[in-house]
This record gives sequence, structure tokens and C-alpha cells, in this order.
Amino acid sequence: MGSNLNIFKIGVGPSSSHTLGPMLAGNLFCKEVAENLNEISRIEVILYGSLSLTGKGHLSDKAVIWGLNALEAKNLSTAIQDEVNKNAIEKGKINFCGVKELDFNYNKDLIFSKDFLPLHENGMQIKAYNDKGVLIKEQTYYSVGGGFVLTASQLEEKNKNSKQNQKKKLNIELNNAKEALEICDKKGWDLAKLSYEYELQFHTREEIYAYCLEIWEVMQEVYYNGTHPKQDYLPGKLHLKRRAKGLKERVATTTDPMGIIDFISLYAIAIAEENASGAKVVTAPTNGACAVIPAVMLYLKNHTIGFNDEKVIEFLLTAMLIGSFYKKNASISGAEAGCQAEIGSASSMAAAAMATVLGANAFKACNAAEMAMEHHLGLTCDPVGGLVQIPCIERNAFGAIKAISAARMAMTRKSTPMVTLDEVIETMYETGKDMNYKYKETSLGGLAINLKTVC
Repeated sequence: MGSNLNIFKIGVGPSSSHTLGPMLAGNLFCKEVAENLNEISRIEVILYGSLSLTGKGHLSDKAVIWGLNALEAKNLSTAIQDEVNKNAIEKGKINFCGVKELDFNYNKDLIFSKDFLPLHENGMQIKAYNDKGVLIKEQTYYSVGGGFVLTASQLEEKNKNSKQNQKKKLNIELNNAKEALEICDKKGWDLAKLSYEYELQFHTREEIYAYCLEIWEVMQEVYYNGTHPKQDYLPGKLHLKRRAKGLKERVATTTDPMGIIDFISLYAIAIAEENASGAKVVTAPTNGACAVIPAVMLYLKNHTIGFNDEKVIEFLLTAMLIGSFYKKNASISGAEAGCQAEIGSASSMAAAAMATVLGANAFKACNAAEMAMEHHLGLTCDPVGGLVQIPCIERNAFGAIKAISAARMAMTRKSTPMVTLDEVIETMYETGKDMNYKYKETSLGGLAINLKTVC
């Protein structure tokens, strides 16, 4: 059990599990082989399961190369990406760990395997050899969603659900919504206050505030970039035209009473298009669902009164708390539980956060989170062409709209909800496990195979 701040990460698109995860795996491998660097003359990467099946569309192949070049998401630009890609794919060279040039054969040293590793749908191996072909070091990594990467041994330990390694007894322990509601009821706190007090066990007030405001600044930057694109079309074989710039121009003059929906769609589409282009975004809690939470925040900023920095921090603290319940008790990985685990989780987080900043108590906020997920149950992940474009971009807009609806419904209801947040989280995970693997980020079913124009 630890801090929940890393539910939000500044990362790179189009996918937290398939792009940011492999990149981080490359970074981690560099640290593991630091002492053996002089012996290493060749690197081999094997992508398994979902990482392999949709890897090229999600830039998994290029992302692991960026990571092996010791590049980090915060400082990654399009120009740097292009340079590293060209060196590896065309010139056959990587700057391993940022310090040692190695030969790299993209077609032989990066292998796409359709097999699935046993512990998770997103598995990969990195191996290092000396000049005689002797294996120096190998590691198996699993990208478990939201940009979180675990080695095989770490994931095995996590799956045992063991608490033996907890270093200290925390004053506030939060494993699920039931525990959260009990504390809030006892102390008279809302979810934002509870989350803040929980985070104080790991960070100072200044660190918490600074991190949240940095995340919000990047979210707004991504929205601006999405409405001022340098290219009219997104990368990839779909040749999908960007819509955000034109949509912004159209909604600016709308007099339609329902025009607010167009604004919410604009916020989400602009950010989701940036993610689809491979640009910098914030995982919230994943890249595939990165636009839901900022779209709701932009709605609050631009169309309500009083959404100041304090409210931003309350919103993000609440959202990360709800996100932690999904991460601990279910999944935020589309490859593990379908799109309900990504868009559904993001919508649930946003609903609780919006309700909280508008004055809802913890019970109503959890009800908002429950409703948002309840109406995403069963949502499949079937990216066309392995790209986070169709249906992913529009799904972010619908996720944001559902979040706002859920928050408003929870705040105005008088009846007692029948379904708890913990029950819907459990249901989502069970549904995901029962879902056919074709509909879990493999591009082997659904729209991915029925959209004939890209077959």
C-alpha cells in the first residue's frame, strides 16, 4: 500500500499499457544491467500477447526502443522520437542506456510472439547477450495498465495479495470504498479530504499540491495542442482526419441549448486525438482513457463558477482515490478486462470527483462513481487496426458525458442506492475475466475485424 499520486502520470501516447509501459520496461532494464554494461553487445526484445497483437498500432515496438535508449516520457518530443526510430529501424543502431551504441536489427532483435505469458495479457521479455552470444541478463516484464510495470516476480507477489512486505502500519489504510465511507462517516470528511489525509502519510502538503497542479497544467496544455494540431491527419493506416480544430470553431458560436454537450465532446476529442498521435498526455488512469477526466475538469472550469486551484486539487485527489480502488481490486487494463476497465474507470473517477467538488458527501460521490461504471459494464476493447483511434477517441467523449450525468444524478437523488461501488468494481472485474480475449485489446474481434475499409 502506498501513495495514489501515480494514478496520474505524465506519459506518452497512444497507450499507457502498450506504449508507456514498454518504454518504462526499457528504462528498468537499463538499470538492471548497469553493472554489466561493458559485456553487452546485443539486445533482444520479445513482445507477447496483446503487446504483440496490437503492438505496432500502439507503438509498443518503438516505445521499448525509446526506453532502451534511456529516454523518459517527460522529455520526449516528436523530433527525438523520429531520430531514435530512424537510428534503430533504418540505421540499425541504438544508444543503449544512453551511453553505449549497439547494433540493432529491428526485424530480428524485436520479436512479435502471438503466445501469451501466464501472468498477464501484456507480457514482454528483454534479453542481453555478449559478443559470443552468451546470455548475460534477461527479465520478464508485465505492463499491467496505467503505465505500471512489474517484473514476473513482483506480479506473482502482488497476485498473492500479501501484506507481509508492508514496511509500516499506516494510520489510514484504504483498500476499498467501504473502508473509505466508514472513515468519512466517522470523521465528517468528504472523499477529497480523506484522500488528502491519506497522501500526507507519504508526501508533504507542498508536494501534493505541486504534483496535482502540474498534472492539471499538462492536461490543459494537451487540450491546447489538440485544438492547434500541426498535422490534419492522425498517423496510421486509417488516415483519420483530426476533428478537434474544426469542432472548436463550430461550437464557439453555437446557440443550441444542448451545445454544452458539444463543448464536452470537444474537450475529450482534442485530448484523445493528441494521445492517438503519440504525443504527451496524462494517464488518467490510462492513456486510452486519458481525455475523460480532463474533459470533465474543463467543463467545470469553463462552464461553472469557482473551479479554482483548490477545487482542481480536490478533484484530482478524489479521482485518484477512486482509481486506486479499481487498481487494487480489479483492473485498469483494457487487455485484461476490456474498455470498461479504462473508459469505465476514468468515468467513475471523474463522476466522484465532480460530485465532490460540487459539495457532495462521500456517500453521494461513491454513488456517482458506481453509476458511471455500472453503465460501462461489458464495454469491449476492439481498436481498429490496433490504433487508439476508432472507437477510442469518441469513447472518451461519451465517458466524460456519462461522468457528468452520473454526478448530477447522484447529487439530486433522494432514494438509497441498491448497488455499492465495491460491488460494481467486483462485477466489472468478473465481467472482464469472462470476456472473450478477442475483445480485450487484441484487435481480433468486434469493430477491429468488421470495419472492412482497413481489412
